Amino acid sequence: MPASDTAQLLTSETALNPLDASRTALATSLMRALHSRHDPAPLLDDDWGDRLVPETFRAAVLAQALRANAAYADVIIRTRYAEDALQAAVARGAVQYVVVGAGFDSFAYRRPAWAADLAIYEIDHPATQAMKRQRLAACGADVSASVEFIAADLSAETLGSALARSSFQPGRLTFFSWLGVSMYLAREANLSALEAMASCAPAGSELVFNYVDQAALAPGAQVGEAFSKLKTAVSSAGEAFLSGFDPAMVGEQLEAAGLELLEDLDGEQAVARYDPSGANGLRSAAAAHIVHARVASLTAPRMPY
Repeated sequence: MPASDTAQLLTSETALNPLDASRTALATSLMRALHSRHDPAPLLDDDWGDRLVPETFRAAVLAQALRANAAYADVIIRTRYAEDALQAAVARGAVQYVVVGAGFDSFAYRRPAWAADLAIYEIDHPATQAMKRQRLAACGADVSASVEFIAADLSAETLGSALARSSFQPGRLTFFSWLGVSMYLAREANLSALEAMASCAPAGSELVFNYVDQAALAPGAQVGEAFSKLKTAVSSAGEAFLSGFDPAMVGEQLEAAGLELLEDLDGEQAVARYDPSGANGLRSAAAAHIVHARVASLTAPRMPY
């Protein structure tokens, strides 16, 4: 696939309405739908993924470009991984689900019976969240009473402050998902976000997030052609990769934030787990990582304003 096709996926001017929602969030939603509808052995069933995306964006994006995008496998696997971990956390008593950087996540609408038993909080930038709510209304969605939208620019407001404006209860076991976000933030913002999640919920609460190995973001790093194209495309879309984590240090950094590392899979390990026979043809790079962690602090949770 030509590099221009990958770039067009995220930069087409006709693909976005004046709300200026995140292009990467729109693209990942389409990837989930494409996988659900067309891959031979889908890992998830997301018939909302394309419905939540405006027709102007859908018309501007080629399915081949989505499938060939370097992020495709990671988008699919991280969604499945997070929901597997969520299911296990609920069995252990988690009753709140906080989706940080929710984008066009469709969990509450494609799995309504399960969602009904959770208090779900979707946090995202006001522009992206406004577009999502418009799309839900256009689709005639029955917005579950268990979903609470929290519009917040987390570059200007702390997670604790955003949650404090909601019905979120810091004393209850919580599961956080933070997907497709950390690479777009500076290192200090990522560490602050981890500390905020650990301090907003009691010990035993859990978190799944993904990151890019910081070595792959270094100038002159030897990375595959597909990943190189992806970095160029997101940068052209105004959503450049800013930072990553060192896999050798991530456990120590989580511990400093009040979290215990449970698992860290690189992209190749994740594909080996979720597409071991290659039925879906998923391909990922070792530089892509997904992490499962648990709040380890024994102190009472506090809301960091």
